[in-house]
Amino acid sequence: MRKELFHMERDVLNIGDSVTIIEGQLPFSYYYTIVPALAMSKNYKNAERIKSREGKVVSKERKGSTFEIYVEFEN
Repeated sequence: MRKELFHMERDVLNIGDSVTIIEGQLPFSYYYTIVPALAMSKNYKNAERIKSREGKVVSKERKGSTFEIYVEFEN
């Protein structure tokens, strides 16, 4: 199992929710978005890419005006 951090501005996801991600590509890195544009990840190097496209929200914490959520993936 792999846990990754996503940042969310609106309180729309809860612990236990299943999510789908899409991959975006920058010139030297990749980023992930929980669709439909609910939360975003940090940038990842090629060797750190997330292979799974579905995961489950395992934790959620309010950080000021935003939320940090951790999503658990199979890989």
